[in-house]
Amino acid sequence: MIEKPLTAKDRIILALDVDNLKEAEELVKELKDYVGYFKVGLPLIVNYGFEAFRLLEEHGAKCYYDCKFHDIPHTVQKACISLVKNNVNFFNVHIQGGSKMTSAVVRASRAAAKSMGIEPPTILGVTLLSSFGQKTLTTELCVDKNIEDFVLQLAKVAKESGLDGVVASAEEARRIRKEIGEDFIILCPATRPTWSSVNDQVRVDTPRDAIMAGVDFMVVGRPITTADDSIGAANLIIDEIETALEDKKVLC
Repeated sequence: MIEKPLTAKDRIILALDVDNLKEAEELVKELKDYVGYFKVGLPLIVNYGFEAFRLLEEHGAKCYYDCKFHDIPHTVQKACISLVKNNVNFFNVHIQGGSKMTSAVVRASRAAAKSMGIEPPTILGVTLLSSFGQKTLTTELCVDKNIEDFVLQLAKVAKESGLDGVVASAEEARRIRKEIGEDFIILCPATRPTWSSVNDQVRVDTPRDAIMAGVDFMVVGRPITTADDSIGAANLIIDEIETALEDKKVLC
């Protein structure tokens, strides 16, 4: 299992939401010393498959695969075994696939890792997409709970299923941290510093919000990747995280 991040840099997961491997490689080469992980998601996987993972390996960069698997238990189980066999040791699945699915994923992935003699993967559970607001949850999904209660319930399912943590916003992270504990990993999927736009996200947090709420990892994309000075933007976020960590020590 992946250890909790020790430095501000380690907490940043840069989203490689680009259309081709050349763009991805340029970002990896430029920023691998300024972020902890690179997030590989649908755009690269649909076009290039496992080549995207190999690219990161070649450059000594660490990968977080944002696969969001959500299917019947057997199908997701087989997919996750394939990830483990291809050295992908940090990924996620949708908790809304149900406890049978999430439990099956944990068992199968750990068994595959054990048979290969490697460390078991870190598997997070996606709670609710960051593009969802209360209106979508209530009117379209017909869920009467408020978002925080709904996400907390999903986090409890994740914990009981053996998942290592969840993907949730900083606002939701406070209750998750309080009720589930310090060992549980919390990853904030939509982090935007105050100087950037929110784009198509609804539930968005600043790096400081995330740290103060007890978040371990935060995904940052366009504020860094589309900046005129990507390294400068990454350093600004690192500085914000470091300041928040110091302030949190004082408050605690």
